[in-house]
Amino acid sequence: MRVLAVETSCDETSASVVEMRGDRFEVLSLVVKSQVIHEEFGGIVPELAARAHIEVIYDVVKKSLADAGTHPKALDLVAATKGPGLAASLIVGLQFAKTVALAVDKPFVGVNHLIGHIYSAYLSDPDLRPPFLALIVSGGHTELVWVEGWYSFRLLGHTLDDAAGEAFDKGGRTLGLGYPAGPKIDRLARRGKRDFHRFPKPKIKRRGYYFSFSGLKTALLHYVRNKGEEYVRENLPHIAASYQEAIVQHLYDVVSRAYSELKPPKIAVVGGVALNSRLREVFRESFGDKVLFARPEYCTDNAAMIGAAALKKYEIFGEDGQGVGVYPSLGVVEV
Repeated sequence: MRVLAVETSCDETSASVVEMRGDRFEVLSLVVKSQVIHEEFGGIVPELAARAHIEVIYDVVKKSLADAGTHPKALDLVAATKGPGLAASLIVGLQFAKTVALAVDKPFVGVNHLIGHIYSAYLSDPDLRPPFLALIVSGGHTELVWVEGWYSFRLLGHTLDDAAGEAFDKGGRTLGLGYPAGPKIDRLARRGKRDFHRFPKPKIKRRGYYFSFSGLKTALLHYVRNKGEEYVRENLPHIAASYQEAIVQHLYDVVSRAYSELKPPKIAVVGGVALNSRLREVFRESFGDKVLFARPEYCTDNAAMIGAAALKKYEIFGEDGQGVGVYPSLGVVEV
């Protein structure tokens, strides 16, 4: 089975050709075009994102097919992200992919972007099999999921406010680092002292495996205002290291408790924040070879993970057809 997959949920335009043999996936091509236009606005501008997708999607898909040495008529399936994400961006990718499927008379499948992130773990470790614990950490999502089967998921917990990626980006804005700030904070923190300042730990009264980052973001804002610009500028690496440590330790605390109570055979960490070097260091020190981090090319939004998820969805449930629409608020356990 061979699929052409398209991903346009936010600010990356991506296309990939993925092949499935048994329960293993082979990525034949992966093209990702990132948008830089949003940096000057300090965050994603939905209308600009959609326009940028329209401008490049044809070339991105064409290159993906060429890199894979595949003609559209040789495909078995066409897929695209249907949600969650920015509505206008999702529409561009979904409609383009549905048009390709219609033109070459192939079945079409719409894929949940978050399930795609879980499938990035399968791309990173071909031997991985359910059940396992998945931590999804990205710019807009922080969820802890029990993966019971190839397409059977149980949501264990989620952020009650901001996602971990948002905490990095909004914190970076407070520190004057611009957007996106996650990689910048990571680089700065390598030169800083993690115990320079102790930011407060979130206090969550709800039972379960939940996260909260809004209080931490506010604590940084008050700290910066109280200390002043000159102090922050002189101690920027230390403040970045301390702030990053608070985010990472909160993620670790929740996952560690779930690991102790549920005893999963494996923990998969996926999504853009999975690239963070300190997060990888802390989790590997504690969980050893029980933890699997998605490979860097599969951490950020990409169509390869959508293709892998589409192939298994089609195998289990069949096609969605041309009637599928976009679902900007789609939940992680919604197929």
